[in-house]
Amino acid sequence: MRGRSVGLSAPRRFMVDLLHFASQVPGVPVQREMRLGEVRAARAAAAPRPGWPALFLKAFGRVAAEMPELRRAFVRLPWCHLYEYPSSVATVAVEREYAGERAVFFGRVRDPGETALVEVDAQVRALALAPVESVKSFRKMLRFARLPRVVRRTLMWLGLNLPRSRAHQFGTFGLSVYSSLGAESLHPLSPLTVTLTYGVVEQDGSVVVRLVYDHRVLDGATVARALARLEAELNGALCDELRAMAPAKRAA
Repeated sequence: MRGRSVGLSAPRRFMVDLLHFASQVPGVPVQREMRLGEVRAARAAAAPRPGWPALFLKAFGRVAAEMPELRRAFVRLPWCHLYEYPSSVATVAVEREYAGERAVFFGRVRDPGETALVEVDAQVRALALAPVESVKSFRKMLRFARLPRVVRRTLMWLGLNLPRSRAHQFGTFGLSVYSSLGAESLHPLSPLTVTLTYGVVEQDGSVVVRLVYDHRVLDGATVARALARLEAELNGALCDELRAMAPAKRAA
């Protein structure tokens, strides 16, 4: 059967390179079914109403501030060791239209745990809606993808293994979700220590939340405790912040 050849676009070349290094990470998924009924109700009443990605980003950032293991990475320079960062940087995967195709781009949200929820939400929405060329991390990704393959692979390896630059280039944890499309990812591949994903939030607030972690850095019990803390943060501090965003009722 005769078909046609389709060249790799710049975003697709970047994804191929990223997965080359992600395939070397011994990623293991751990999941927890969470009950977020009160969070769902508080979010529905908030104005403006933040998206679920912003809620999960801020909650996980708060958990990572308490658990330094979630801010560590396995690096190979100048020797193999774990490097701990003082704060979190989230890398968010978003689908965008670019040059006639749908492609995945990656943007950063710095220290989401210490950022107001409305600001985290604004940054996530900008990644999803702003013109591709206006987002600095997107422009950098496209320039990078146009370099020769041997240069790309060398630079990406250095970026992942030079401790002080890794968080700036790739973040400390990732977020990848398809729940707005009625689906969920079972095991997203990533070179990061932790990747957060979740399914559809049901009417009663139940949702399956999953962390895929680098077993060189973390163990399953630590990740299970992190998921429990994540649920507590969502039902606690994040729910309170949502309630504070509800419009004040006028006296009769």
